[in-house]
Amino acid sequence: MTEEASCCARGDAGKNSCKVEAVVSVDERGQMVLPKELRDRAQIRAGDKLAAVSCERNGEVCCISLIKVEELSATVKGFLGPIFKDTL
Repeated sequence: MTEEASCCARGDAGKNSCKVEAVVSVDERGQMVLPKELRDRAQIRAGDKLAAVSCERNGEVCCISLIKVEELSATVKGFLGPIFKDTL
């Protein structure tokens, strides 16, 4: 993976876009299904790991994002790498 900014980071108006892809329901067991078309476009396959990242406002969760673990790992390494390089 190359070291690039997050795909939803603020930047050039024409390059990045975040939008509502689907509305999903939560069943009685707390499970959700991501639509097949979205899974295909996002290249999410059976067995892939997704990190659920929440944002809070006034003590309540207002936003939940799903990020592929590989993408999250790269972001964390990019952020923490320089810090740990200087300390080790």
